Amino acid sequence: MNYRKLIVLAFWVTLFITSCKQSQEARKPVSQASGSFMKKSAERNKKLIASEEGRIDSLIKSNPKIKYLASTKGYWYTYITANTIDTLTPKKGDVAFFDYEIKDLQGRIIYSEVELKPQTYAVDKQNIMTGLREGIKIMHKNEKITFLFPSHIAYGYHGDTKKIGTNQPLLCTVTLHNFISEEAFKKEILLRATNAANPTPNQETVNRTKSVNKIKDSLTN
Repeated sequence: MNYRKLIVLAFWVTLFITSCKQSQEARKPVSQASGSFMKKSAERNKKLIASEEGRIDSLIKSNPKIKYLASTKGYWYTYITANTIDTLTPKKGDVAFFDYEIKDLQGRIIYSEVELKPQTYAVDKQNIMTGLREGIKIMHKNEKITFLFPSHIAYGYHGDTKKIGTNQPLLCTVTLHNFISEEAFKKEILLRATNAANPTPNQETVNRTKSVNKIKDSLTN
């Protein structure tokens, strides 16, 4: 009996070791394929970025009167309205108030300011396009700047699933009206809510007067 048990045990040990070897050998091609895919993907991205930067460079050279500055963050920008007096710029913990429009590199409007509406943005705490997030942080209040964003810091491969296509570089014109601390913004919101819930006597009188006037007008008419 012991002899038989040893044979059975040896069989299962051999089977287990063989299975482990096969499993290990089967994983090698997957790892190699994954590395090859990543390498090819990186090469494609480099070519794409170089192509887009070439298009942006051509656009800049076609307008020599407009002075574009290169950012270390991978975008270009030019001032339409500059504020040379103020020194402060938005930082994390601030709330920025701005308008902007988006165009393609041919200057065709994709989204107008009216479509995008006035923006309220908690700096570095909300999810907006990378280029815009970085661009706002170099602006002073009341400045207007046009940015040129390659697609990898705009909407990337997926676009916005609406009007912005795959790998589309963008021209964005941004007007930064003001920015305040998040604490000041919260206090302002709270104050507005309090005033709305508890109007001052004068305001309440005005509201009542308006209501009375409306009734009189409706009766007269």
